[in-house]
Amino acid sequence: MNIIWLGHGSFRIEIGDQALLIDPWINGNPMLPEDQVPAAIDGATHILVTHGHFDHTADSVTISQKTGAPVSAIFELGNLLFAKGAIQGHAYGRGGTIQLGNVTATLVPASHSSSIGEDENPRYSGQECGFMIRGEGKTIYHSGDTDIMADMQWMGDYYKPDIGILSAGGYYTMDMAAAAYAARHFFHFGTVIPCHYRTFPTLEQSADVLRDGLPGVKVIEPEVMVPIPL
Repeated sequence: MNIIWLGHGSFRIEIGDQALLIDPWINGNPMLPEDQVPAAIDGATHILVTHGHFDHTADSVTISQKTGAPVSAIFELGNLLFAKGAIQGHAYGRGGTIQLGNVTATLVPASHSSSIGEDENPRYSGQECGFMIRGEGKTIYHSGDTDIMADMQWMGDYYKPDIGILSAGGYYTMDMAAAAYAARHFFHFGTVIPCHYRTFPTLEQSADVLRDGLPGVKVIEPEVMVPIPL
């Protein structure tokens, strides 16, 4: 398995027979060099989208059309993206699980907001979500954009994820201290990877607080387009 950060909340996860793109923000992502874009999306088999905000959906349709990768998201958002031209994957609901080759992806709660569109008329795009991704005998929790929430208690107990990819930049999501608290109190991760940070000055720039708050857990600060083998 390789987990590859594309900057911000965007990831490429090579797991089992899949190359999954999660919230792939390509154009305008200040962390992803333009010359790295082809490698970032090459061979993508499926696109998973957590919620409707532009920095998570802006390129989903274009990438889907270019690579042939279907898009899956919560019901309302999935159907909005299909109507814009994305190849149809699954428009499903929280608690639902889809089979992607020999990998599964379950929609789970997050605590944020979700709308799609610009200017004065953003459209409601369903509830914000995270994903539990299972393959190769492991479970990855991609939190999506979220704060700490009580749902994390049952999610940790029920899904028992080994790897946490946690939004931790603050301002729009929980910060590093909050992410450490959530990981420590609700989960038993072996590995934690922070995201949704370093993109803008308003966001946290270092994961030191997260690392200090999780003794005994492998906290990996990702580098853009550098594979993390797990």
